[in-house]
Amino acid sequence: MVSGPYAAALIGWREAVAAIYHEVRAAHGADPRAAWMHFRERRDHLYKHHACSALTDLEKQRFDGFDYHAYDPQLCFVGEVDYGVEEVSLETEISEGALPYRRIGVARFLRRGTPHSLDLYWLDIYGGGLWLPVGDETNGTTSYGGGRYLFDTAKGANLGLHVDGKRILLDLNFLYPPSCALNAAWICPLCPPANRLPFAVNAGERSFAEEAGNIAVGRRAFR
Repeated sequence: MVSGPYAAALIGWREAVAAIYHEVRAAHGADPRAAWMHFRERRDHLYKHHACSALTDLEKQRFDGFDYHAYDPQLCFVGEVDYGVEEVSLETEISEGALPYRRIGVARFLRRGTPHSLDLYWLDIYGGGLWLPVGDETNGTTSYGGGRYLFDTAKGANLGLHVDGKRILLDLNFLYPPSCALNAAWICPLCPPANRLPFAVNAGERSFAEEAGNIAVGRRAFR
């Protein structure tokens, strides 16, 4: 149950996330890497200082930023959206019960001449939202085992869907793990098997094993 003070803070959190992505969309066309650097800086600041961060107070004190792969322009695509696919209804268990979602389309793109696709899901809850989880061959090694998110518009994470709805920005450098990868108290829907790409996406936010001088917890490093 969300309390009044926490609800007010959560509104501020979602406004901040939406503002970050608005700034990214405005800057990405001219300089994708600069937009990504801005995204990292703003995201790090939000998680370190905001009351709704999944980091504990102690973790915030030690937090020195999320760990990312270097920006790779070869992993930035514009997907062609196909809404002519069969809708598939799914659900996942969360603390409040079942979270229903359904496939509403497929984003298709080419990588090194090979076609790939990612299912686009709509969260069938009050308000709804586009959800695009992505799995790949790094899951469980250098990235979170349950996959990462690229879009979660219910929470403000929106890289950009073209006004005609037929094209979508698939910049995999912006992949990030769900909050449950950061804090076991959070419950999140994980990437369905259909969205696991058959190659390693060495881009976006990553996790790593313990290193000298760091306390590694999942995908975080505290120095």
